[in-house]
Amino acid sequence: MKLLYKALSIPIGAAGGMLATTLFGKVWKRVSGQDTAPQATDRRYPAWQVVLAAALQGAVFGAVKAAVDRAGASGYEHASGTWPGDE
Repeated sequence: MKLLYKALSIPIGAAGGMLATTLFGKVWKRVSGQDTAPQATDRRYPAWQVVLAAALQGAVFGAVKAAVDRAGASGYEHASGTWPGDE
């Protein structure tokens, strides 16, 4: 049964990545007023702004991944009666 969970977690994780990308874009726009975050090699932005954007992006992606993984595990437990991870 845990193999089924692994198979289902792939598309769920991809959807979570798309959600995180959208959420980060909205958060960055609100924080900075800019439509896109700076890339590390973009000379137009100071280093602190590039690092801030990367840190914020990591935090958003980490939080969304944890929320999606937890919701998937809870849904799997509800459907199958067993927890898919370590207990």
